[in-house]
Amino acid sequence: MRYLLDTHTFLWWITDDERLSERARAIIADGQSVLYLSAASAWEIAIKARLGRLELANDPEELIPEQMALNHIEGLPVQVSHGFHVFSLPNHHRDPFDRLLVSQSQLEGLPLLTADPNLAQYDVPIVW
Repeated sequence: MRYLLDTHTFLWWITDDERLSERARAIIADGQSVLYLSAASAWEIAIKARLGRLELANDPEELIPEQMALNHIEGLPVQVSHGFHVFSLPNHHRDPFDRLLVSQSQLEGLPLLTADPNLAQYDVPIVW
């Protein structure tokens, strides 16, 4: 099965945060799932780290690729079609990063591994 990790899911996994659900933890750890991290999540992490709203063990440009490689997580580029699709989404959520993840989830057919209840308002499969 293939899954798109929400930004917090990726961060909670790499920091062994207790807020990561047992189901999400099992999916990420099983070695059978194909996991994706969106370029939008890398962008979000970089912005929040730069603004001092997120403390990381390393610079994002080192930490993210290192953790992706260690955890067999593939990058998901943001395509123009993903950006355009955001326009058609209902205004359930204002966060531009989350809206882009919903767009990618819909267009790429990827269930979203997220604890964010707001994203369940969209027509996307949520796993938590």
